[in-house]
Amino acid sequence: MTAGEKSAVGDEITVAGRAWSFGGDVPRAFDQHVQKSVPLYADGHQLIVRLSDFFLTRDSVVYDIGCSTGALLRKLAERHSEPSLRFIGLDREAAMIEEARRKCAGDSRIELEIAEVHEVPLKKADLIISYYTMQFLHPKHRQTTFNQIFESLNWGGAFLLFEKVRAPDARFQDIVTQLYTEFKEDMGYSSDEILAKSRSLKGVLEPFSTQGNLDLLQRAGFKDCMTILKYLNFEGFLAIK
Repeated sequence: MTAGEKSAVGDEITVAGRAWSFGGDVPRAFDQHVQKSVPLYADGHQLIVRLSDFFLTRDSVVYDIGCSTGALLRKLAERHSEPSLRFIGLDREAAMIEEARRKCAGDSRIELEIAEVHEVPLKKADLIISYYTMQFLHPKHRQTTFNQIFESLNWGGAFLLFEKVRAPDARFQDIVTQLYTEFKEDMGYSSDEILAKSRSLKGVLEPFSTQGNLDLLQRAGFKDCMTILKYLNFEGFLAIK
């Protein structure tokens, strides 16, 4: 496959060369594609919306880091009608923010910004969400970003971290990789589409293990952490400051 050649990865999304990107034609089909690619994706959204009841009060600030199309922010805003709440979405892809602005139009409490999280200061917040985002942040920036999130949270605030995770050893990794491949086949993706997506993510997606993510959280200062959702190599963590 040459550098400029495009491959189909499903849902009418094509990738040039071997580099996956959330720009280009991805935002238009992202919501459909991700729900077929990540097990329990919609369930995770629903869980976060319900968990938000425990942490949001009047004048609270909520961050969604890597907000993509703004779908989760919109659900949170629909759940909480207080006019003083602020919902802030960050994403480094201009095309994603453009799609999010279209989907979130009409609610002035939702603010959307093209930004890399490790390059911008965060306001004090009661809830910060990273929904399958940190795995795309270069490992050299990850610990400092977790530190920044901890410092930005108010006492009693929560960080909701959802990530694809590596298994604890090679045998378990083989098992979950095979089962995840079968999941994608069940979702209708062809072997060629699955392989093309896997190739495109090399050097782009860098997941850590469950323990690796817990270590990041604990080094940042979080003492109270627990798993709230898990399906094979996909896991959601709740960390409270």
